[in-house]
Amino acid sequence: MTTNNLAENTAVETVAGVGTVDLAKSSVRSLNQALHDQHDQMAITQWEVLNPKGQHNLAVGLDAKLKVDIRGHAGYYCAGMNKEAEVTVHGNTGQGVAENMMSGVVRIKGSASSAAGATAHGGLLVIEGDAGSRCGISMKGADIVVRGNVGHMSCFMAQAGTLVVCGDAGEALGDSLYEVHIYVKGSVKSLGADCIEKEMRPEHIEELTELFERAGMDDQDPRDFKRYGSARQLYNFKVDNAGAY
Repeated sequence: MTTNNLAENTAVETVAGVGTVDLAKSSVRSLNQALHDQHDQMAITQWEVLNPKGQHNLAVGLDAKLKVDIRGHAGYYCAGMNKEAEVTVHGNTGQGVAENMMSGVVRIKGSASSAAGATAHGGLLVIEGDAGSRCGISMKGADIVVRGNVGHMSCFMAQAGTLVVCGDAGEALGDSLYEVHIYVKGSVKSLGADCIEKEMRPEHIEELTELFERAGMDDQDPRDFKRYGSARQLYNFKVDNAGAY
């Protein structure tokens, strides 16, 4: 076992090539700096973060093929702006997890608060518990798979990508959405403006099958899901629809 100061005030213990940072001893700022340094150094590609205790902004802005395991609950904006990295939270997360993610994989072993995957452009976000309100709000190309339920206004103004909900969805699902694909296994409390149920065709079964394989949820049957998407009535302003804008 060795201890390296890869960033100021960060004690990184390395065992068998895995770097460990204990946030009871190091700051979040110095943890993130140590992870960012790997973009150039790539000295350590596997990381463990101990004692996160719900702190905010953990593992944000990563831009390298790192594997990061956060051993506990995380606060706001965990793994935000992720690119290429694989981040796993062994607990729950606060709002905005994987916000503006570009690529890579973010997996939450517990539940996530509001705005999970907000504005995400790419990559895969897997939530093994429930997600709060506005899951996938304004998403622009990411794939989000939620084993449990999602809250109200999920996929509001979502532009591209896929949201899969293996439980139930709250009010105003897909309000003002564009071309995102939404699949829900359970009940939907209500659909938002311009969101309608659509036919499940073979290509959608294939899309779901591939997503479940990537998410590690092979126990799900794509044929149990309903598909929702845009009625394409709000793309251009129409005075008859003024009340829906």
